[in-house]
Amino acid sequence: MKILVVGSGGREHAIVWKLAQSPYVDEIFCAPGNGGISAIARCVPIKAMDIDGVVEFSKETGVDMVVVAPDDPLAAGMVDALEKEGIRAFGPRKDAAVIESSKSFAKWLMKKYGIPTAEYQVFDDSGKAIEYLRNKEYPIVIKADGLALGKGVIIAKSFVEACDAVNGMMQGKMFGSAGERIVIEEFLEGTEVSVLAFTDGKTVVPMVSVQDHKRAYDNDEGPNTGGMGTFSPSKVYTDEIARYCMKHIFMPTINAMYEEGRIFKGVIYFGLILTKDGPKVLEYNARFGDPEAQVVLPRLKTDLVEIFNAVIDERLETVKMDWDDRAAVCVIMASGGYPQEYRTGYLISGIREAEKDPDMIVFHAGTRFENGEFYTAGGRVLGVTALGDTLDDAIEKAYNGVEKIRFKDMYYRKDIGRK
Repeated sequence: MKILVVGSGGREHAIVWKLAQSPYVDEIFCAPGNGGISAIARCVPIKAMDIDGVVEFSKETGVDMVVVAPDDPLAAGMVDALEKEGIRAFGPRKDAAVIESSKSFAKWLMKKYGIPTAEYQVFDDSGKAIEYLRNKEYPIVIKADGLALGKGVIIAKSFVEACDAVNGMMQGKMFGSAGERIVIEEFLEGTEVSVLAFTDGKTVVPMVSVQDHKRAYDNDEGPNTGGMGTFSPSKVYTDEIARYCMKHIFMPTINAMYEEGRIFKGVIYFGLILTKDGPKVLEYNARFGDPEAQVVLPRLKTDLVEIFNAVIDERLETVKMDWDDRAAVCVIMASGGYPQEYRTGYLISGIREAEKDPDMIVFHAGTRFENGEFYTAGGRVLGVTALGDTLDDAIEKAYNGVEKIRFKDMYYRKDIGRK
């Protein structure tokens, strides 16, 4: 098979890395890819949002399957465009990807079908939003309705902070058009857990649990980022909680989408919070999380091509999934200043030395490869992933790998996996 993966980050590197292990695969392309991906796939200069370019390349090259990994092209209908031309594509169609691209739709769906989540209100007018906030309890959560690279959420601790968030999103365009409409919801207390699941629109197969670290700095301080590291499995996601979530969240969500005529096929990401009143949904994503994929896929033993084909053909119930019992930890190495301003173009050293450990994989997120060397080319640069018999073992191995890698102004959290 010839497979094209759309995207350029650490998630896409993890997907390409896993697909390359399949005996069904003859050649992998990535559009546009990155420095690390170029070692195992042919990177083509097509932007992830260039739907026409991806369709044309797939037709000309005789690609057998296209894996659409990022949120933006899914929300824009890339899968629909590929299927219209008879090209097999993995990922939800536009009408299903709306579960991520519109937080107000997701909240409406959960309310209609009784899926546990926080109380909320939706606003298109900043004045009405601020008036609503005057008599609310704090902290409170304010979300941009659209896609904002995983950063469109602000937890306001006071009325003043909430007003600043509303005005910043709706008037100041801090998240561009994503903040033209906002969702204000109650703040929920508890431990956050992520569960990704494969689904063909009828069957749901959850993957191993993950916990993410969104804040930029140690002890969960600083601004929200796209993710500074992950570990799997979660320390708090028990078998009992998993059964509850399957019955009250996972299946009801897929059934609700089916009832709405929006059949969801692909990977759905459940962002959960374990409250004193039970698990509730914080958010949905319509694809593999990043950097969640960098710890989930190394634990997957089953052939990823088989799973993708089963999802596309709506026969997921026929696939048995096996998982590595070991724990996995991913530490993100970022450019100094991320998620605000940062510089790129710095030489990276030590990757090959880190990867001498057979339990270590260095996934590239923002790199370019030039004249035999890797250089920084993004905010999140590398995801150093390690497998270990225990979580503590995986943490130690991951940080041993991190210590071998160097680039100017590099930054990483020192407490991944320890919360």
